[in-house]
Amino acid sequence: MAFWAGSSPSIVDYFPSEDFYRCGYCKNELGSRSNGMWAHSMTVQDYQDLIDRGWRRSGKYVYKPVMNQTCYEPMDSTVNDAVAGDFALINKLDIQCDLKTLSDDLKESLESEGKNSKKEEPQELLQSQDFVGEKLDSGEPSHSVKVHTVPKPGKGADLSKPPCRKAKEIRKERKRLKLMQQNPAGEHEGFQVQGQPPSLFPAKAKSNQPKSLEDLIFESLPENASHKLEVRVVRSSPPSSQFKATLLESYQVYKRYQMVIHKNSPDTPTESQVRLVPVSFEDPEFKSSFSQSFSLYVKYQVAIHQDPPDECGKTEFTRFLCTSPLEAETPHNGPDCGYGSFHQQYWLDGKIIAVGVIDILPNCVSSVYLYYDPDYSFLSLGVYSALREIAFTRQLHEKTSQLSYYYMGFYIHSCPKMKYKGQYRPSDLLCPETYVWVPIEQCLPSLENSKYCRFNQDPEAVDEDRSTEPDRLQVFHKRAIMPYGVYKKHQKDPSEEAAVLQYASLVGQKCSERMLLFRN
Repeated sequence: MAFWAGSSPSIVDYFPSEDFYRCGYCKNELGSRSNGMWAHSMTVQDYQDLIDRGWRRSGKYVYKPVMNQTCYEPMDSTVNDAVAGDFALINKLDIQCDLKTLSDDLKESLESEGKNSKKEEPQELLQSQDFVGEKLDSGEPSHSVKVHTVPKPGKGADLSKPPCRKAKEIRKERKRLKLMQQNPAGEHEGFQVQGQPPSLFPAKAKSNQPKSLEDLIFESLPENASHKLEVRVVRSSPPSSQFKATLLESYQVYKRYQMVIHKNSPDTPTESQVRLVPVSFEDPEFKSSFSQSFSLYVKYQVAIHQDPPDECGKTEFTRFLCTSPLEAETPHNGPDCGYGSFHQQYWLDGKIIAVGVIDILPNCVSSVYLYYDPDYSFLSLGVYSALREIAFTRQLHEKTSQLSYYYMGFYIHSCPKMKYKGQYRPSDLLCPETYVWVPIEQCLPSLENSKYCRFNQDPEAVDEDRSTEPDRLQVFHKRAIMPYGVYKKHQKDPSEEAAVLQYASLVGQKCSERMLLFRN
């Protein structure tokens, strides 16, 4: 039996893709296909390398869409209404926002939009004991990097020219928030952000220069402001004391979000149907049916196992949005909060109104999910949380220079309401064949003309981390760790070899040698 030095290795069960599933977007009964693995445990470096190869996680389930075998049919707005603002799976291309070159874009945007750009954003209000770091930085070397989050007005469906409607809505929201802050007698006088370290953003002489993202968020407000906003980052896995103390309140917000924002369609099929859907909140079919499926589960638990309904709900909520395979790591050269999975809680006047689920990895902050109290939809919390997460990434970068990117999840070019991710510039899309990041501007023409695209324009380029030595893949079998070259000598099932080789090709050579593939 081999001895594994260092920290605990990742241990995964791989499930090769054998069936097609119903696509939640185009409704094709055989339109979706993906490969997946159950991660019993996973190091943050392994997950970083996996998402840089197109993998994402939902709870402990880690999956990779088979893009060239999945439908990419255009969708109308009625289909998108159920999934607007969330990450999903059509043109499953991971989008990455580069924080190193954003300054000029933000200046240009703010100049065109006016300097009342009241965009909400980064998370730096670190009140919980789980987060010690308190510097808001950028994804770029030590100086402040400004993020372009407000698209310039334009025409047409081309992402390089975001729709005017979006920009107008944003400007109207800014104006409304500004008026709220300027009205000391009004019902909503203003929002005061607590917990901002005063030394981070010293007072600057007034000038005509546009404000930075941090300046906009942490602008001084009257001490007697009617409302106070606080943002806390709490470790969700393993659960910290702060996370445990607020779990029930956080769950209640999620339950209301699912009921109001993602309510079930009234067009319930009358005939009996059996459907297989991916277990992922990024899949709209799973998400839209989760509430109904969950209600059935609760009835089952109450009737058969006599479990209280509230306990059933909390268990399922925890399984999908709180449980994570990522091992908590706190290296001396990493961020003060450490690496792993966290919840970013937004507290307004002492109660949670929104929660962003995030993973902090060696090179990025990965956005997993957002849910919020529907009563506060008018605050555009989806945009606000994205900006806070970008600023949070900038903060973490100040100490950990390699942590320079913000990952927004899958980009859906054929979904009009999901194209918003392309408005955060500069952004890159992941080439599904060579796994290199390509500027989105270079990808758009191809996406307009083809359902499946190789973004890397170099015809000679290949996947640099492709599996070249599968025998070096590490297998965990009968409590022993062994290379696949040894394991396969005892296997006679040809399907086993095919599954292992497919796994190796999808995770890449590096991960195949580090992670342990569990074989029963």
